[in-house]
Amino acid sequence: MSTSAPREPRGPVDSSRIPRYAGPATFARLPRLDEVGTADVAVVGVPFDTGVSYRPGARFGGNAIREASRLLRPYNPAQDASPFALAQVADAGDIAANPFNIDEAVETIEAAADDLLGTGARMMTLGGDHTIALPLLRSVAKKHGPVALLHFDAHLDTWDTYFGAEYTHGTPFRRAVEEGILDTEALSHVGTRGPLYGKKDLTDDEKMGFGIVTSADVMRRGVDEIADQLRQRVGDRPLYISIDIDVLDPAHAPGTGTPEAGGLTSRELLEIIRGLSSCNLVSADVVEVAPAYDHAEITCVAASHTAYELTTIMSRQIAAARG
Repeated sequence: MSTSAPREPRGPVDSSRIPRYAGPATFARLPRLDEVGTADVAVVGVPFDTGVSYRPGARFGGNAIREASRLLRPYNPAQDASPFALAQVADAGDIAANPFNIDEAVETIEAAADDLLGTGARMMTLGGDHTIALPLLRSVAKKHGPVALLHFDAHLDTWDTYFGAEYTHGTPFRRAVEEGILDTEALSHVGTRGPLYGKKDLTDDEKMGFGIVTSADVMRRGVDEIADQLRQRVGDRPLYISIDIDVLDPAHAPGTGTPEAGGLTSRELLEIIRGLSSCNLVSADVVEVAPAYDHAEITCVAASHTAYELTTIMSRQIAAARG
C-alpha cells in the first residue's frame, strides 16, 4: 500500500507570467484533463443545440464561457476558498454529439458522462441547450440513485413534447420524473416567470413534485430566505443543480435563446448559489448561453462566474471529505 502524499492539484496558468488573453482558452485557464490524468471536478462542454425551440446558437456557449473565464482568479473570497488548490479541477474538453439526430445525441452524452463519472469525478457541464440535462441526470442517477434537483430557469421545462418530439430543451425534467431518476420530494424551480401556454402547465408541474420560487419571490423575500428554503427542501440528499442562463434578466444575460423580462440579477443568482454551499452537490450544469446574441460578453461572464461558484462548492466538499 502506497504511503506517498497525495499529489498537489495543478492549478491555472500563472497570469503574472502569461497574460490572460494568451494561450488556450480552457475553463479558468486550468489544465486539460489529458495533462493531469484524473480530476476531482471535470469541466466539460456539450456543444449541442438541436433541441431549441426559438433562437439557436447555444452550441457555441461552452467555448464562449471558457473565453470569458480567462479573468477568473484562483481565490474565491465569497466562499473563502481556493477551489483549484483544494481539488484537481480540469477541463475535459467537449462531448461531440450528433447535431442531426437528437436521440443519438442524448445517448452519446449519457455514455460520455458515464465515463467521466466513472473516474470518480464530479461534472461541471457547460452547454449547449437544456436538452442535455436529461442524459446528464441519467448518468448521475446511476451513481447516486434518484437525486434532488434545483432548476434555475425562466421556464418550467416540464412540457410533454414539442412538435411531437419527446427530447427537447423544454421537456428534460418531465422525462426525468417519468424515468424515476429524480427524488420527487426535493425538486424546485427557481427564477421562473413569464407567460405559459395555460394554467395546466402549473398543475402538471406540481403533480410531478416541483416547487416554484419565482423571480418575484426572490425580489420580495431576498436571497438569504430563498437559499434557506432551498436548503431545507434538499436536505442532505445528493443534489444536481441545473442553471439555464435565461434565469437572469435579459439586462444581465441577453445572449440566450428564449429571454424573458423580469429575471434575477447576476448578483442574486450568485448569492443564492453561495447559500447552497452546505448541500451535497454531486454535479451541475450551466446551459443556454448563445453568444451570437450577447454583447461585451455580459452573458458569458455571468455564466463563467456561475460555474466558478458551483465548482468552488464541489471542490470544498471534496477537500472536506478527504479531511
